[in-house]
Amino acid sequence: MKNFSTVGTCLAWAALFAASGAGAAPPECAFRPDAPDQHVVVRGDTLWEIAGAFLYRPWCWPTVWDLNRDEIANPHWIYPGQIIWFDRGAGRLRLGQRLQDGLNDPATQRLQPRVRSGLVDQNAVPSIAPGAIEPFLTQPLVIENDEFKAAPRIVATREGRVFLGKGDQAYVRGELGGHTAFQVFRPGAQLKDPVTRQVIGHEAFYLGTLRLQASAAAGSDVHTFTVDTAVQEIGVGDQLRAVPPAPLRNYAPHAPAQPVEARVVAIYGGVTHAGQSQIVSLNRGKLDGLDIGAVLQLYHAGRTVRDSTAEQGWFGRAQQVRLPDEEVGSLFIFRTFKQISYGLIMQVTAPVAVGDVARSPE
Repeated sequence: MKNFSTVGTCLAWAALFAASGAGAAPPECAFRPDAPDQHVVVRGDTLWEIAGAFLYRPWCWPTVWDLNRDEIANPHWIYPGQIIWFDRGAGRLRLGQRLQDGLNDPATQRLQPRVRSGLVDQNAVPSIAPGAIEPFLTQPLVIENDEFKAAPRIVATREGRVFLGKGDQAYVRGELGGHTAFQVFRPGAQLKDPVTRQVIGHEAFYLGTLRLQASAAAGSDVHTFTVDTAVQEIGVGDQLRAVPPAPLRNYAPHAPAQPVEARVVAIYGGVTHAGQSQIVSLNRGKLDGLDIGAVLQLYHAGRTVRDSTAEQGWFGRAQQVRLPDEEVGSLFIFRTFKQISYGLIMQVTAPVAVGDVARSPE
C-alpha cells in the first residue's frame, strides 16, 4: 500500500464516532482511527488492502460505498491513478479523479462507483491478489456427487496405449450434453461434512483437456476425442467434465446476503493446518447463500472441558462445559459449488484446522 496521507488522530476519532452515531455505517463497519485522508490508487493495489487501510473490517467496503448487489458483483470501477478519499462528514469513501496538475479537489471531483458493462477490464484493481488463486479458478477442484456419477469416462485408447499425451486419441463413453471441450480429472479423496459425516463431494486431480473429434456413430455410445493438453498422465478410467465458462474474477469483498455457518472440510495440499494465503474448502456453497467475494470469519470451535469447580453430577460425574469459539482470522470465498466452496485465508492469528468454524461476520 502506498501514497497514504493521514490527518490528526483527534479528527480521525471524531469521524469514527460521527460515522457510528449518524447511521451512515453500523459500528462494526467503523473506520480506523488512523484512516488516511486519501489514497492514490497504484498498480498492484487490491480492494482488500485499500479497504483494510480505511476500515477495521475490509468486508464493510460495500457499506461505505453504498453499493447494491449488482455493483458488489462488478466492482470494475477503480483504476490506477484515481484517488479514494475519506468523506469524514458523511462517514463515506468517495472516488475522485486526479487533476492535471497532480492535485485532487474532492469538492468538485466527486465520483461514485458505477458498474461497467462488457468484458472485465484487466486494468481495474482486483479484489485480492490474483496470483494467489489463478490456478484454482478454472481447473476442477471438487466434483460433487451428482456430477461425479454422471461424468463421461475414458474407456480405451488408440493402439492400447497406457498413457496419453498431446495429440493422442481417446475413446470416451458417456453423455456429452452437447459440449465439445472437456477437462480430464482423476477422482481423489472423498470430502465429508465434518458435522454430518456425509460424503458431499470428491477431490479432483486436474490432468489436462480433451476435444471432441467425432461423436458416437449410430449403434455405438463411444465418442472419439483428441488430447489438447496433458499436465499429468491421462489413461483409461479418468473422467471428463465440460470446460466451464470463464469465471468472474473480481467481486467486492462483502458479508454474505444471509447468515452462514460452515465448517472447514479440507485444506488444499493435504496438510493438517493452514496459515495466511492458503486455501481451504467449506461444507457450504451456493445453495447456502455463499457467492464469490463473500467474507467469513474463522473460529476455532470451542472445546468441551471438565468443570472441576462445579458440584459432581449423577454417579459422581464431573460437569462438562463448552468454551466459546475463538476467532482466528477471515476467509475470502473465491469459488463456489452447490454444496462446497473454496476460500483464501486473508488474515489469521492461529493455524486453521479441519473442523474449524467459518461464519458470517458479526
